[in-house]
Order: sequence, then C-alpha cells, then structure tokens
Amino acid sequence: MNIKIGFIGMGIMGSRMAGNILRNQQDREIIIFNRTQDKATSLINNGALWADSPKALGKQVDILFTMLSNPEAVTNVALGENGFLDTLAPDTLWVDCSTVHPSFSRKMAQETGNKQVRFLDAPVAGSKNQAENAKLVFFVGGDRADVKTCQSLFEIMGSKFVHVGGHGMGTSMKLAINLLLGTSMAGFAEGMVLGQALGISQEMLFNVLLGGPVVAPFVSTKKEKLEREDYDVEFPLRWMQKDLHMVATAANEVGVAIPVTSSVKEVYRLAMQQGLGQEDFSAIYSFLKEGTGN
Repeated sequence: MNIKIGFIGMGIMGSRMAGNILRNQQDREIIIFNRTQDKATSLINNGALWADSPKALGKQVDILFTMLSNPEAVTNVALGENGFLDTLAPDTLWVDCSTVHPSFSRKMAQETGNKQVRFLDAPVAGSKNQAENAKLVFFVGGDRADVKTCQSLFEIMGSKFVHVGGHGMGTSMKLAINLLLGTSMAGFAEGMVLGQALGISQEMLFNVLLGGPVVAPFVSTKKEKLEREDYDVEFPLRWMQKDLHMVATAANEVGVAIPVTSSVKEVYRLAMQQGLGQEDFSAIYSFLKEGTGN
C-alpha cells in the first residue's frame, strides 16, 4: 500500500524531519510545501514531490505533518484561503508538531473533528542536530489509535515518543519543558556573567559549574558557543522567546502565576531588540555580558 505523507514547514526542524522520512520512504510518498520554495530545493532534488499550496497538498495525502512557527502560521495553512483542512479526505490524520499553546491544539482538534479528520498535537524536544540525526522526542496528545498509526513515522524522525494524554497534552508537556530550557539557559548565563565580573575566569566557571548538580545537563552542549561567542543557530533565540510567550498564554488561561518565566521572556525580547533573534538562544549570554560592559 502506497501511503502519501504530506509535510508543511521546511524550516530548521521541518526540513530535517521531512528529510528523514524521505530517506526511509519504503512504501511511502512524501509531498511537501513551504511558503518559500527555495528552502525545499534539496528535498525536491532528492525525490520529494512539491505542492503549490497547502490546499493542493491536502487533496493528496493520507497523513499530514505541520512544523510551523506559531499559531498564526498554523491557522493560515490550515484554515486560510488556500488552507488544507477543507481538502483533507475524511479519516486523514493531521499531526501538528508546532510549538503552540494547549487551547490552540484543542481548537484545531475540534476543527478537524467537525470535518471527520483526525488530529494529534506532537511537538518535539530537540534542536537542529537532533532533527538531523533522528533523535527527536515527540510529546503526543490525542487518541491512542492515532498515535499507533503514526508510530513508525515518529520512530523514523525521533528516538522516542511519549503519549502524554488527550488533545493538547503533548503541547502542554512541551511548554513545561521549554519553560525550563529558557529559564535555565538565562540563569546559567547570568551566573557566568556575575562570576566573571567578580574576577573568576570563564574557564574556572565552566570547570566548576558544567556537569555539576546546579546546572541543567543540556547547558554543557552550549559550552563551545559560549567560549567562542559564535552562536551558530541550533534553536533560534526568537523562537525561544516565542515559546515562552506561549507558556505565558497557557499560564494565563489556567490562572497560574509564572513570575520568573515572565521576566526571562522579556530578557529574551530585549536580546531580540539588540539583533540576536536569529542567533542560537544561548546568545542570551552575550546579551547579558555586553550589558555589564565585560
């Protein structure tokens, strides 16, 4: 049986995720769309089929993945003038891997249900390197049977998937994780800046802090970037700020106070205003360091 897989969103993550599906085609055909076609050139050259619009793509697929920047982008490709939702056949499965907020995922589940289309929210943990090497972790919300339908594709693109619960629960887990990523990176950067201002060498701080009990393990992977102040992007700072905004939206909806995260979100926003939005989110260290005059 020839299964047709659609993929919309050829950014840092989506292009690599789609590439892994393409390299493991077997009895699958992959059809892709991106707002700018040039980002899809490599995949097209290697056998992916191109659709001229989300609407055109939706007519052709059995399973559709989206990996987009924010709720507005998802809404546009799904429900906009050339959106795919009206063209998906009944029982088609849409898997949204975008980082949005839970109420948005539940709204999309309702929209799809009204059209007899199935839906999963399945955001991922991991950045460029994990996407490239099929080491992503998927956090999935939706019906268990739909998760089983996608299991082989999750395994092609990642090292693990977790069925967290019903619609919106995969997104909920992703927000909790990114809250910790964003605040941990900023906290570490601030500690480094303080230590250096007090006269401790950067090398000494790295040696004592990294791998110790008070620093998140992922920070060790950022050491080379911090040393060289070369923030080749793995996960853009502007998307971290966006994700923390999604956290704030979700927290507001359920009446939870997040004063620490709210403050950190604005620090990332200030860093964006200083031109660091396209850099890796570890560039928050550079922003804080420059602010001290070091």
